[in-house]
Amino acid sequence: MTTRGTPASAADRFPAKHLARPQVRPLPEAPASTWRIIGPGVVAAGVGLASGEFILFPYIASQVGLVFVWAALVGVVTQFFLNMEIERYTLATGETALTGFSRFWRHWGLVFAVLTYLANLWPGWATSSATLVTYLWGGDVRWIAIGMLVVIGLILTLAPVVYVALERAEMLKVAAVIVLVVVGAFFAITADAWSSLPRIVTDASVPTELGFALLLGALAFAGAGGGQNLVQSNWIRDKQFGMGKYVPRIASPLTGKPEAAPSTGFIFEPDEDNMRRWRAWWRLANREQLYTFVLITFVTITFTSLLAYSTVYGKPGLSNSIGFLKVEGQALDTAVGGGWFGAFFWFIGAFALFAAALGITDYTSRLAADVIKTSYAQKAKESTLYVVLVWILVLLGCVILLAGFDQPLVLLVLSACVGGLMMFIYSVLLIVLNRRVLPDQIRIRGGRIAALCWSVGLFGVLSVLTIVTQGAKLFD
Repeated sequence: MTTRGTPASAADRFPAKHLARPQVRPLPEAPASTWRIIGPGVVAAGVGLASGEFILFPYIASQVGLVFVWAALVGVVTQFFLNMEIERYTLATGETALTGFSRFWRHWGLVFAVLTYLANLWPGWATSSATLVTYLWGGDVRWIAIGMLVVIGLILTLAPVVYVALERAEMLKVAAVIVLVVVGAFFAITADAWSSLPRIVTDASVPTELGFALLLGALAFAGAGGGQNLVQSNWIRDKQFGMGKYVPRIASPLTGKPEAAPSTGFIFEPDEDNMRRWRAWWRLANREQLYTFVLITFVTITFTSLLAYSTVYGKPGLSNSIGFLKVEGQALDTAVGGGWFGAFFWFIGAFALFAAALGITDYTSRLAADVIKTSYAQKAKESTLYVVLVWILVLLGCVILLAGFDQPLVLLVLSACVGGLMMFIYSVLLIVLNRRVLPDQIRIRGGRIAALCWSVGLFGVLSVLTIVTQGAKLFD
């Protein structure tokens, strides 16, 4: 067997200036069925189904109809290719993409971890969920949101295996949204709306009257965005995809059995047996993302757009904010009758946004813990780092809410700018990483390179537009 450090080793391609080269091990066998690995795509879809899917696309549908729903498919497919190149590196090495970036420059991981914290510092998903709760039962949004943040901290701290708890929560969320889709299809979506569905294709257009930056943002961030795409590495590793099987999962320091995970990963020699296994893993991973992340996200955006189109299309004075959901819920009550569907809609929305807040807290802390252990504190336990970072984010959110900040403009501008900038940068880095480091037989090529070049252009333009337009508003 080829050993680490031999001249012919696949590990020799990896830069070793900042991190040790990976160990050479055989690629584990892939399961026979795609259903055995279903999970990371559901988690990605569950975390990604947040304010954009419940507010932004429905708001656009309420203003201009279904002519822009096509953009959701373009955005989700773009992120599919982005996610798969993030997964390619982790499948092959067991390392996260951030660890791969850090092989070129030690502080790349820290840059992305800090940017992710900046983007997610304002607890907007928890406050959005809390707002929907007040539509149902009343109460103070601030204190409900603080309670939610504390519950999120406890869930992520006490779960014996964090990924398992997150996967179950996001699967429950997706199931709840599917119930909303089925019930809404029978009771809330009008025959006129169903007959208008082909317009998604036949009348596809770019309604520039809503603002180009808003529309491009909807296209680019349909599904996920920012640091969430990067954490696909961590989620498939905890699901033990490919070489991730050799890496212990994050467990609670209180209720689990934390293990000392290695700071660097593994690589396999591209011989006949390993390449057979690689082709099986790559095929299954692509199917898992298509069947879950892409399908769930696009169906949900289409349905919520249809729901808004059925009830509030053409209604003047609608707000592109959480207040939009209050108006829509009231319209649903009127349309369906009986006074129950609006409450059902708000309940599912509140749970969906809470689950999004849970996932965002997880991936923000997970990224940072991985970076700190890999590049700066290799003897530390990643599980302990993770829990500390979870509570730092929870406490920061509580402080912001207790201080009485009402979505300060600076934080919102930072969040909008940071997400697009991150995706632009790591789209470039993924091309370099998966071309230069991985063995020739499995590196990115052809159409996948073209897809990432499209991603570079899309998020580059989005970043510039967001910075220019939001910067102009900031200084008006």
